[in-house]
Amino acid sequence: MEMGSAGSLRTRAGPMPARGVGEQAPALRLLAPDALAEPCFIAQWERLAARAAEPNPFFEPWFLLPALSQWGADEGVRVKAWCHQGRLAGLIPIIRRARYYNYPVPHAATWLHANAFCGVPLVARGCEEEFWRALLAHFDRLPRRALFLHLPLLAAEGPVNAALERVLAASGRPHSTVATQSRALLEGPANAAAYLQAAMSAKKRKELRRQHTRLAEQGALTFERIEGDEGLDRWIAEFLALEAAGWKGAAGSALAQSRETRTLFAEALAGAAAAGRLERMALRLDGRAIAMLVNFLTPPGAYSFKTAYDETFARFSPGMLLQLENLALIERPGIAWADSCAAEGHPMIERLWRARRHMVSRNIAIGGAARRACFRLLTAYETRPRRTQ
Repeated sequence: MEMGSAGSLRTRAGPMPARGVGEQAPALRLLAPDALAEPCFIAQWERLAARAAEPNPFFEPWFLLPALSQWGADEGVRVKAWCHQGRLAGLIPIIRRARYYNYPVPHAATWLHANAFCGVPLVARGCEEEFWRALLAHFDRLPRRALFLHLPLLAAEGPVNAALERVLAASGRPHSTVATQSRALLEGPANAAAYLQAAMSAKKRKELRRQHTRLAEQGALTFERIEGDEGLDRWIAEFLALEAAGWKGAAGSALAQSRETRTLFAEALAGAAAAGRLERMALRLDGRAIAMLVNFLTPPGAYSFKTAYDETFARFSPGMLLQLENLALIERPGIAWADSCAAEGHPMIERLWRARRHMVSRNIAIGGAARRACFRLLTAYETRPRRTQ
C-alpha cells in the first residue's frame, strides 16, 4: 500500500505486530512518543538500525527515546515508521512548525534538537529510493497546513541523500538547497600513527610531545578508554561538572545547566552502553579528569558526541592530547570514518581531522499544483539577490 493511501493510519498507533506469510503490514504508521517504547517495536527498530544504509545514532532508540521524553510531547513530534514487505524499513521523526525562521510559513520538518547533529533518516539498505517516494507521496496527500518539507543536516555524499536526489530528478519536483555545512571528518589510513604524520607537520607534532611532557611533570598522567557501563554514573557526573566549569558554563549552554539536557545525556549514554554503542575516554592528572570525550560507535562510522577539558590546563592542550588518543578510532574493526559533530571552522579539531563531511539542508515542495507554485515563489524570495552595504 502506498503511503499516500494511508490516511486512516494517522493515529496513536501501537507497535507493528508480527504477521503471517502473505500478510501486508500498513506502509506507514505515525507514532506518538509513548507508542515507540513497546518492546516489539524497539526490537524492529534495532534491526532497522543494524541494516540501515547510513548510520545515525540520533535516530536510534537509545538516543531518540530519551530526547522525545524531554521535548517530544511539548513540540508535537510524531515518528513516521515506514514498513516495506512486512518489515520496518524507514524511520524519521517529524514536527509541524508554524514559522520558518522569522516568517509565518507553516511547514513540516525532520525533528532535530540542539544536541542532535544529523538528520539522515534510518532507511534499510536497498530501500532508499522507495522510502523517499513513499514519504513524499504521503506529504502530497496529507500536507495539512504545511507548504513544504524541510530536511536538515543530510550527509551530502551519503547514500540516503543520493537516493533523494535521484527521486527528485526523476519526478521534476521543485526543491532547493537552503543551507550547507562542512565539518571535520576522521578518515584515512587505518593506522593512527600514519594518520597523525600525514595530518600534522613535524613541528606541530614536536610541540604536542613537549606539551605532553610538561603536563606529565605536573603529576601522574594517565589515559583511560572505557566501553560498557562500568562506573558510568560517576563518569557522567564528572563530565557534566568538567563541562560546566568551562566556557559553556559561563555561556549558560553546559549540559548540566538544564534538567532536560542533563537527563538526555545521562539516559543516552546509559542506552548507548547497553547497545554496545558507547566509548568513553578521559585524560587524568593524579586521577582527576582534565579532558573527557564521548564517542558513539555506529559501524561503518562513529560520531564524536561531546568533549570537555579543564581550561586551567589550557597551556598544555589537554583536549588536543586526548584527541591524539582518539585517532585510534580508525583502527577499530568496522569503523571507516568518524564525524566530529563540530561546528564548521572549529579551531582545534580541524587542525587534526583533515577530511570534511558535507551536510546539506533541503526544502522540498509537497501537495498539488497550487502549493508547488507557492513553493517556487517562496524559493525565489529566499534566494533573491541581497543588496550589500
